[in-house]
Amino acid sequence: MRPLPDISQLIAGIRASDRASLAQAITLVESRAVKHRASARELMQAILPFTGGALRVGLTGTPGAGKSTFIEALGMMLCQQGKKVAVLAVDPSSSRTGGSILGDKTRMEDLSRHEHAFIRPSPSGASLGGVAARTREALLLCEAAGYDVVLVETVGVGQSETAVRTMTDFFLLLQIAGAGDELQGIKKGVIELADAIVVNKADGDNKVRAQLAKVEYTKVLHFLHPFTPGWKPKAMTCSALHSEGIEKVWNLIECFRDQLTETGVFNTRRSEQNVDWFDSLLKSAVMDRFAAKHGARMEQMAAAVRDGSLPVSVALDQLLDT
Repeated sequence: MRPLPDISQLIAGIRASDRASLAQAITLVESRAVKHRASARELMQAILPFTGGALRVGLTGTPGAGKSTFIEALGMMLCQQGKKVAVLAVDPSSSRTGGSILGDKTRMEDLSRHEHAFIRPSPSGASLGGVAARTREALLLCEAAGYDVVLVETVGVGQSETAVRTMTDFFLLLQIAGAGDELQGIKKGVIELADAIVVNKADGDNKVRAQLAKVEYTKVLHFLHPFTPGWKPKAMTCSALHSEGIEKVWNLIECFRDQLTETGVFNTRRSEQNVDWFDSLLKSAVMDRFAAKHGARMEQMAAAVRDGSLPVSVALDQLLDT
């Protein structure tokens, strides 16, 4: 990582919507280096008064549902309306090497070149929920830079999507018809978290199947308890490839924001997000400090579990007793 500029200069760049400064700031907060922690904390404390102004939209879906195409279509439409759009796109990391392709910029060529857009691909690493460990900090930095809409794209590989649900206002599930994923989605519980289900690729020969899938999802949503109080989730169709139905999806998201702001649910959710964030960081910090202090003992227990000389539950109890 290159030497960081003065934090005040970095903040000035962020507030001026300089994309290079924003990217550098996100790199700082994502860094695992101990020497960067103090600067990262100082930066997050300083930008806090400038956060909270963006509409936070989470997006997930099965692989092949066209998430990147949908985000580009939605992002370009919003940019053309004069809005500033940030995309935090999380790529799956290799379980063997820890690397990731980070190819979202190549899949969103038009949006990545737009002056009102910012795309930040990040590796998911070992983080659960399909989001990077510091996605919340990156989201706040984008808000401080004046972005009106922040889209958080998850990996969408069937892991728990609760993480992105707890950091966004509106949660959208993107599906496709005829892929056999409808029942699987219900089993995963992702549908129960969604504020809307959008069946993509409703074009050509697939248009009828998409409409039928929409009807099925509407029936399913009718019997599920809504995750957001006071909001009844909707099922819709669109063709991101042809930019059809995208405006209707955005109108629904705006309706969601206006309705929940009026009832007070919107602000309540934001407060709950902060508590969830605190809990998440607390658990992570406790684990890191425990590992730093008892790393050798943890390795001994793992070795005993590996060779079968000690049951897992007993090893855990002995480690905690330490």
